[in-house]
Amino acid sequence: MDVSAGKLAVAVRHVAFEDAGSFAAVLEQQGYALRYVEAGMDDLAAVEAATPDLLLVLGGPIGAYEDDIYPFIDDELRLIEARLAARRPTLGICLGAQLMARAMGARVRPGDNGKEIGWAPLQLTAAGQVSPLRHLAPELTPVLHWHGDTFDIPDGAERLAGSTQYPNQAFAVGSHALALQFHPEVTATGMERWFIGHAGEIGGTPGISVPQLRLDTGRWAAGLQAQGRRMFAEWLGQL
Repeated sequence: MDVSAGKLAVAVRHVAFEDAGSFAAVLEQQGYALRYVEAGMDDLAAVEAATPDLLLVLGGPIGAYEDDIYPFIDDELRLIEARLAARRPTLGICLGAQLMARAMGARVRPGDNGKEIGWAPLQLTAAGQVSPLRHLAPELTPVLHWHGDTFDIPDGAERLAGSTQYPNQAFAVGSHALALQFHPEVTATGMERWFIGHAGEIGGTPGISVPQLRLDTGRWAAGLQAQGRRMFAEWLGQL
């Protein structure tokens, strides 16, 4: 891909349907070419940590601690560690946020409060209220949660948000790194792929159903898409 006239964003993708979503349009508007690297297929060790202007580490239905089952996690952690050490712009979403926490030495583990799947508001900290996450304030939009694991806030990071179910939902490292446990990037049409790809998890989680998730997505996805783009654009503008 020719990026000589612009900037390069590399997104590590773990499953095809958890992509950059609405963020792709923001990247295009701000002059980034977006290239996906497919975890489990592409060689993550071959990605030069310093080369991309932005690294996005996307979500997926595996654990950040399951490197014994998914050996590519070791290379992914090394890539994230190198990015953070060099203070290169890095954004992690859900699994990506958990991998960032682990790369910084924090504990990632199965959550004690069950799976958090569905639409619910964030609770912003004082720091979160003056960060780009202010665009995701509870009076503006709920966000999509889809995880069963949680993380501790790493040393040197600042907690930005929580939820009623899990207190650690977002952290920042300086202005160059942002980790989000939730999903601000989803779109209504893209969620239909989630309902297929996560059918087993949905069916195995009490109180969760595709019809209810689709109904809630119809209510709130458009608002989140607008607010999520504002959040992402502001964060990119700070880099």
